[in-house]
Amino acid sequence: MTTDALYQELNYVNHSREKRLYYAHLLLANTNLIPKILDIMFMVDDKISPRAAWVLEFMCKENLEALIPYLDTFTENMGRVHLDSAERPVAKICEYIAIAYYVKTPSKLKEALLPKHREKIIEACFDWLITDAKVAAKAYSMNTLFLFGKDYDWVHPELITILQRDFASQSAAFKARAKQIFHKARK
Repeated sequence: MTTDALYQELNYVNHSREKRLYYAHLLLANTNLIPKILDIMFMVDDKISPRAAWVLEFMCKENLEALIPYLDTFTENMGRVHLDSAERPVAKICEYIAIAYYVKTPSKLKEALLPKHREKIIEACFDWLITDAKVAAKAYSMNTLFLFGKDYDWVHPELITILQRDFASQSAAFKARAKQIFHKARK
């Protein structure tokens, strides 16, 4: 399938779990489509870009290791994503990566995720946290930053400072996640 054909297919993707899962399985069955979905996702001003992000998020939930060959592309470009409906799934993928990196069992992701990838993820997550991104992207970013803060001394203090500064002016969902982070940070 060409990039143009995949782009056309994404017109059929909606918020339903069924559609996103169908196309995620299509990617996993045809891994040559993964760089094409990334190309479409990084057409950051295009209305189809978020749909590509939704599908990629579901693919990563099913099999995060399928993203490993494309970590450079993903981490180099994810900070360019700016449409609200695309930021949330990209932030969720970052959270999947952080969780997978810190599980106790060995994994291919742990070997493949280089400091440059982690630093790009940290940078993007802080950007989502301090900008007017929607609360879901901020919540996923908080968790990702907390996890990566285990290896980067400066991340936890910066994260806590931002959460304390913004706490009073944010939504109930933001406050709930921030309280979880405060609780974890005290341990």
